[in-house]
Amino acid sequence: MTLRINDEAPDFTAETTEGTIRFHDWIGDGWAILFSHPKDFTPVCTTELGTVAALKDEFTRRNCKIMGISVDGVGDHHAWSDDIASFGGHAINYPLVGDPELSVVKLYDMLPADAGDTCKGRTPADNATARSVFIIGPDKKIRATLTYPMSTGRNFAEILRLLDSCQLTANKQVATPANWEHGEDVIILPTVSNEDAEAKYPDGWEQPLPYIRIVPQPE
Repeated sequence: MTLRINDEAPDFTAETTEGTIRFHDWIGDGWAILFSHPKDFTPVCTTELGTVAALKDEFTRRNCKIMGISVDGVGDHHAWSDDIASFGGHAINYPLVGDPELSVVKLYDMLPADAGDTCKGRTPADNATARSVFIIGPDKKIRATLTYPMSTGRNFAEILRLLDSCQLTANKQVATPANWEHGEDVIILPTVSNEDAEAKYPDGWEQPLPYIRIVPQPE
């Protein structure tokens, strides 16, 4: 199963550090981010989980829930949580899925179907592709994905920026240019006619090229 943008995020029921969760029910009518890890007690992932805990209020302000997943059991997750709090100063404050049978990471195409059905005996390198981030909309569709190597910690400021763009462009018929930050100018979609754009932007727009129409970010 290959997952692409605009595919429905596969639903699953799993044990987490906050009890049994059915994914789609847990998302509810807001946004969600699912981010994965190849193994507990790995150095880069330890820094990431603490960073996300510190940023939880930023995600909540955007009506976005966070869920982590690691290819180990919940019992190991609880022990790992102590290390995460000790190192980063923030305890995990969001659910962390236990996936010792590799079912969720295979469902999300992060490991091949023939990877087996147990985490036992597998090294982080065996699970190296379980390093993806999925941004999921209220319609349960995948809006964006990112995959990082194990040696590169994820930039969660960038993930927040990407979430801002996904939320804005989902409703406002605009696109965001390179390096855009919330509050900066945006681009009117090519599918919007000039007539419709004039109704929406009576003050007009900048047009440095025939196919680029730049306007202030809409509210």
